[in-house]
Amino acid sequence: MARYTDSVCKLCRREKQKLFLKGQKCYSEKCPIEGRNYPPGQHGLNRRAKISEYGIQLREKQKIKRMYGLLETQFRNYFETANKSKGVTGENLIKVLERRLDNVVYRLGFAPSRKSARQLIKHRHVVVNDQSVDIPSYLLVAGDTIKIKEKSKKLDSIHDSLKRVKDNTYSWLSVDKASLSGTFLQIPERADVPLNANEQLVVELYSK
Repeated sequence: MARYTDSVCKLCRREKQKLFLKGQKCYSEKCPIEGRNYPPGQHGLNRRAKISEYGIQLREKQKIKRMYGLLETQFRNYFETANKSKGVTGENLIKVLERRLDNVVYRLGFAPSRKSARQLIKHRHVVVNDQSVDIPSYLLVAGDTIKIKEKSKKLDSIHDSLKRVKDNTYSWLSVDKASLSGTFLQIPERADVPLNANEQLVVELYSK
């Protein structure tokens, strides 16, 4: 399976904002955005080219895709699913992305980034409804319970990550830090998702 292997900090710099791809580093002064908030490359600092309407739409699509750690084909498939569903396509897209297991494990605070959450899932540290699931793209439904396996509860990475999480951060999730478990209460509304992006521009891009 194809995957991105270059520095993820370059992706944040390209979008000129934190995408929270590097875990704890994103919350520290070591984050490259703090000192180099301009695109990477030889001409990144001095580039002043006027961006077109297409360019604006493309950057927004790239931003959302990179936040959730997806490749182009995966992202396009989610868009097609959202487009076929009832309701506003852009909002449907965000809702289906929020249902991914790796995203929920990250939102619950069990991992410092979605990439780390995928690693936990692939290494079978996570169970859903008491069944082991090693598929990061697994889509949750309302009422699903997510737990860390008993033998994995001593992992330092999980406890270090939980320290940054406040109780009841997201209305559509409940988390029990003591038992390292959580519940996907409901599919969130777009207004409740803390995502600094304009998904309508993605709809306009793919509709051309």
